[in-house]
Amino acid sequence: MSNRTYTGKRDIDGAEVAVDGRPLDPRLDIHTFTSRGFEWGYEGDGPSQLALAILAVHFADDEQAKAECAAFMSRVVAYFSNEWEMTSADIDVALTNVRATS
Repeated sequence: MSNRTYTGKRDIDGAEVAVDGRPLDPRLDIHTFTSRGFEWGYEGDGPSQLALAILAVHFADDEQAKAECAAFMSRVVAYFSNEWEMTSADIDVALTNVRATS
């Protein structure tokens, strides 16, 4: 796994999510929770799409991303504020905590 930085910003103009400064691919090819874009700060389809997209890049393994998506969404993405940032190391720590409480 490489060391990446994921960022999100939501304002009046909408939501933007990037990985290392480039737009994050929603990975609709893996699974489509919604085609309306990413969301966060609650549990639902937009946050699920974001969780899947982040984990697909993080793991570079679509099946592992799908397997861990629901828990990562409900325990991490659902708690993001309007602006957020996570590094690969932050994601590893979050996943360790999610797995420990599952």
